[in-house]
Amino acid sequence: MLQLHVKSINHDYFLIAWQLYNEAFPKHERRSLQSQSKLFENPDYRFYVFIEDDMLIGFMLWWNFKDFRYIDHFAVTKSKRNNGFGAKILKAFIKGNSKPTLLEVELPDNLIDNRRIKFYERLGFKLNLHEYKVPSSIDDSKIDLLVMTYPKLISKENLCKFVFNNHPIIFKTF
Repeated sequence: MLQLHVKSINHDYFLIAWQLYNEAFPKHERRSLQSQSKLFENPDYRFYVFIEDDMLIGFMLWWNFKDFRYIDHFAVTKSKRNNGFGAKILKAFIKGNSKPTLLEVELPDNLIDNRRIKFYERLGFKLNLHEYKVPSSIDDSKIDLLVMTYPKLISKENLCKFVFNNHPIIFKTF
């Protein structure tokens, strides 16, 4: 599987990845195309696509912050799900990096969200039960989520520091 770093909306695989992004995430968790375009200017932001046989397998949008790597959005195409691609991508991402990795998941209110949490737990991520909210991209409301971290749990204090230091950067483009 080939990993490509997308650096603009003009990249060959951007539009197909963007279509998956819009299919995989609810509107209140997505950026506009204009906002996404501006993110490419930030040196801490990464947009990776994963390709096999010239076909998109998935993408990972992430931030390389001083103390954490934060996975902003991650998805595998519907036809490739449950075939080990997501696990392979995440294992490669966390392997050999000393920074903790942080990602968000929906509350475990249904079967799909529970399965997603179990998937990350099988890869070594820990489910943190601290209260955690992020802004909606469509209005002034807040979305209740949970944080998963690798390789260990995060303290409430360190999560608050992460929010204070990094949310203004992450959600600036919402």
